[in-house]
Order: sequence, then C-alpha cells, then structure tokens
Amino acid sequence: MSARITIETEIPATPDQVWSAVEDLSTHTEWMADAEAITFVTEQRAGVGTEFDCLTVVGPLRTTDRMQVTEWEPGAVMGIEHRGAVTGRGRFTLEPSPRGTTFRWSEELSFPWWLGGPVGELAGKPVLTWVWRRNLDRLRTHVMRTVQAP
Repeated sequence: MSARITIETEIPATPDQVWSAVEDLSTHTEWMADAEAITFVTEQRAGVGTEFDCLTVVGPLRTTDRMQVTEWEPGAVMGIEHRGAVTGRGRFTLEPSPRGTTFRWSEELSFPWWLGGPVGELAGKPVLTWVWRRNLDRLRTHVMRTVQAP
C-alpha cells in the first residue's frame, strides 16, 4: 500500500513560463512550504540524474530524503524518485489549457514503520493534500511574480 495523491491547479501563464519557474530545483523551497532545504549531492543541477537531499518538515515530523530526477521534459514533465525514509515517485506535468497551464502534481509514497507505515499513509494523505494545495497556491504566486518581472 502507498499514499497516492494527485492535485492540480490552473496557472495563467504558458507552460514554458511555468517551467522556467520550476526548473531551478534550488528554488522549490520558495514555494514548497514543507521543503525546508535542498542540498545537491551531484554536480548536476538539472535534468535526469540530478540528485539532492531535501529536508522536509510537516508539523513535528522532519525527514531528509534523497531524491533523484527521473524525467525531464522542458515545458512538460519533471519526475522525481524519493529514496529515503519516505520512498516512491512524484511527477509534475504541465499541459496547455484555455486559461494558461494546468499544473498537475502526482505522488505515490510509502512511509516507514516509524511514520506509521500503511496507517501513517492513510492518516498522512489528507494532511499532505492540504499542504500541497497550499504549495500550488504559492507556486501560482511565484510564477506570476516571475512572469511579471522585467
């Protein structure tokens, strides 16, 4: 069993403009409230094969997980594999829409026993959904700020 979460938002910008705002992995802490710090462990900073440690904080829970980029299609897809206490896969997809871009965030995560295993996944799903919805609101603001910048 694993926690499967998919959320999406509409961003009034083109997929290329949205991609420009998310392709720099080091800036994800600016719009992901639960991502407290990102530390690269490879020289590479973009594209498939990039690895980094992400300190994630949700309430009193803190974990540093190794992540690796598994998909990288500029303007369309970014895939991540979680390789730490929390394991699984995440994926951002960007699709043109009448109002700009549909940004979809999908995750399939497995929790370790000390985070409750399958019970933690069930309990964590609504919490993570709430946190990530807020993150998408922050992403929309972040994108609009970068689109309007000279």
